[in-house]
Amino acid sequence: MKLLKQAVLPVAAVSMLALGACTAVADNPEVGGAPMYESKTIVENAMNSDDHTTLVAAVKAAGLVDTLQGDGPYTVFAPTNAAFAKLPEGTVENLLKPENKETLTKILTCHVLAAKALSDPIKQMVDNDGGTLAVKTVGGCQFTAMYDKDKIMIKDGQGNIANVTIEDVKQSNGVIHVIDTVLLPSS
Repeated sequence: MKLLKQAVLPVAAVSMLALGACTAVADNPEVGGAPMYESKTIVENAMNSDDHTTLVAAVKAAGLVDTLQGDGPYTVFAPTNAAFAKLPEGTVENLLKPENKETLTKILTCHVLAAKALSDPIKQMVDNDGGTLAVKTVGGCQFTAMYDKDKIMIKDGQGNIANVTIEDVKQSNGVIHVIDTVLLPSS
């Protein structure tokens, strides 16, 4: 009997740890066909998403990898490849050129907040401010957050509306909200 207990306890402990690991991943939405891990940084998780290859290339070209791997906390409104594809033809290729690094950096940092902002607190702040919330980004952009039927939307400096399609993707250094439109500064 003592031998049976010694054999069963380690198996039970390993099973509980495995179940806990699955639960931690299951709590986080999958993005771009890849599991997102709370133990990884924004950059580490984004690099695994098939929907964010353009964003990752842009972050690398702008030299923001180290920043977004830092302690944070950050909230990143992460445009998908399809969001970048909605920009006028040639825009992304032009922004990725070394001579346009400053403009690219401005656009990307306008997708970042210097705080961990989960969806429920954002909605509460929108409610507290009468239906819209002024949001100041790391890049100095002033955007407007709002929501309709539980879907958060961000209005950029040019009047474009980005819908949050996947919210609250928790990271070790913040949170990602996947969006369907690239946010642009006002001119």
